[in-house]
Amino acid sequence: MTEHFYSSTWLDRAELRRDDADWLAARLADEHTRVVPVWRQRNLVRMSDPVGAVEIAIDDLDEQPAADDLFFLGIDAERRACFALAVPDEHDAGSLAASVRAEFAKLRRIGALLDSQAAGLLAYARAVAYWHDTHRFCGTCGGATQVQRAGWLRVCTRPECGRQHFPRTDPAVIVRVVHNDRILLGRQLAWPAGWYSVLAGFVEPGESLEEAVRREVEEEAGVAVSDIRYDSSQPWPFPASLMVGFNAQAENDHIRLASDELEDARWFSREEIREEVAAGTLRLSPRVSISRHLLDVWMAGED
Repeated sequence: MTEHFYSSTWLDRAELRRDDADWLAARLADEHTRVVPVWRQRNLVRMSDPVGAVEIAIDDLDEQPAADDLFFLGIDAERRACFALAVPDEHDAGSLAASVRAEFAKLRRIGALLDSQAAGLLAYARAVAYWHDTHRFCGTCGGATQVQRAGWLRVCTRPECGRQHFPRTDPAVIVRVVHNDRILLGRQLAWPAGWYSVLAGFVEPGESLEEAVRREVEEEAGVAVSDIRYDSSQPWPFPASLMVGFNAQAENDHIRLASDELEDARWFSREEIREEVAAGTLRLSPRVSISRHLLDVWMAGED
């Protein structure tokens, strides 16, 4: 099994403990418990060499956090409980960061500098905090929602509604398309100059993953594909996606940019990629991404 960066397979999510109020209270009182703060979608890190994720204890805080701001993540390999702490926007996050000689930074900027376990934990905490931040109110009636099950459920507080809301992840497909020993790469207008990637897009309602692959490649590049095969998947917390990777064969090499999603799309041979990267005219996705994994496997001739 391919285990990608930002994964948290090493963490026991301990789902059966989410309703155990006494156990959760004991864990929060335990000095060994890890608390991962998230403030305005930023994670607490120490920008030393090497860069490291920073966890705190409840005792490190000036005041006890509200129960609605703490979300149980699971138990690590050392049997320590892990919680995400959603630091309110208006909180003086600077003083908290200074107290532990750290700073709140965007994970997209510093994630690749972390070891895989630290990055996975920060990504997990960030994704959960983001979901809570965007579900404070009921999507059915507009009433305020209340946290239950240690952060894994929000319930509408209006008695006439009471709808339950569970954390959601947005599935997206990402696909390596090849034809006659060449790979299809595209770029969006907003990306830095020279940056190309394999194609990707969100799954729409009523679609299978394979159908989404066919539609996205057709929509973005005008290329029909077949022989669609699953590769691997990666949690992608920007803000809350699951990237599901596939390999596919193009039925022809004719590119037709039929929408405004891509500024350009091209077929590349392995040698062209090596030459253009060396010349600085081609930039590839970061090595922590499944996009780069799909490309690197092909470059190595392993697909």
